[in-house]
Amino acid sequence: MPDSIVQTPPSHPDPAAAQRAPRPAAGDRLTLEIVDLAFGGEGVGRSGDFVVFVPFTCPGDRVEVKVTEVKSSFGRAQLIRILTPAPERVEPRCEYFTECGGCQYQHIDYAAQLRWKHRQITELFRRVGGFEATTIASVVPCPQPYEYRNRILVRSQWNKPAQKLNLGFVRADCGLVCDIRSCAIAEPALNEAITHWRQNPPPKGGIKTLLRIPPEGWEVPEHSFFQNNFFLLPALLDGVRNRLRDSGVKHLLDIYCGVGFFAISLADAVTSFTGVELDAPAIRAARKNQASRGITNGEFIAGDADFVLPTVLQRLDASQSSVLLDPPRVGCHPPSLEVLRQAGPAQILYVSCHPATLARDLKVLCAGGRYRLAQVEPFDMFPQTQHVECVADLRLAAPL
Repeated sequence: MPDSIVQTPPSHPDPAAAQRAPRPAAGDRLTLEIVDLAFGGEGVGRSGDFVVFVPFTCPGDRVEVKVTEVKSSFGRAQLIRILTPAPERVEPRCEYFTECGGCQYQHIDYAAQLRWKHRQITELFRRVGGFEATTIASVVPCPQPYEYRNRILVRSQWNKPAQKLNLGFVRADCGLVCDIRSCAIAEPALNEAITHWRQNPPPKGGIKTLLRIPPEGWEVPEHSFFQNNFFLLPALLDGVRNRLRDSGVKHLLDIYCGVGFFAISLADAVTSFTGVELDAPAIRAARKNQASRGITNGEFIAGDADFVLPTVLQRLDASQSSVLLDPPRVGCHPPSLEVLRQAGPAQILYVSCHPATLARDLKVLCAGGRYRLAQVEPFDMFPQTQHVECVADLRLAAPL
């Protein structure tokens, strides 16, 4: 975290001298032009031919930095001051930005955030999976780039030097808790909950507290998953629905179905559906969500996808089936991917909040031409942060 960020008149070092510059050491101060934005949110500069990653910078910035870490092929640095701001740089809305670890992009204009996320996803898919850039659609923007999160996890931690309890989020630069009074990306109701939580603090440090706005009309157990952005959720659902209908399949198998959001919402687009979920409270909630809507053309099964998937796929006509995957950030386990390759459903829809593990898993599914990547549509479910949700549409292309 920089001590201060101020703008000062630029100076212009000799480019040839920069090329001859020796590799920097930890503690060195450098002047860098930020030329790219890496997946993960750090700006990219170069000292000669040595790459330096600098958090909270924007392509087009000219900055002074302090080197904090040097590896064999790259280094990291701390932003000291902005010498010349990029045209796309804006004033962050949150007073805790650069200290709290929740956001990486509040200093970048929102339209520019979308363009950079598209570029990052395109490059990641090319590098990890060998996929063409033409398969990556434009990022669907969130209609509300701030005050959108409906779920946050806050923590308490005893601050020994200050002899007080810190209440807030884990800092960006260490494992300590940043003491906060509000969150710029949380819905207003959650900021009211933060105020109440601070007025009635936990008795000690080391306690995590989940603050959540329940989705209207859905039963969601306290620790079960539901999308964190209600404002873009309809567009995400429409994106999945459009790809499902385009395939013309009759059966939907929703793996990692949670409380049944996708399966239930898409029940009218297929003849039958099956949802599979390991989280027992979530699967009970899914059945209640289904019953409350009077939906009768599907079922929910409790179990581990790795074990349940082969049995469920055997019951379906693969040529008329779509498998929807919405796994945790770590992605799918290799045995499940191999089961899908063997079974060969007509379509695989993969919803992921982690483009890197998504690209990795799609490469496995597409190996040998078994599946073809028809499209990846990104949705900016997490404005101001490095994260982005993607919906990938795979179509069966060749026999094993």
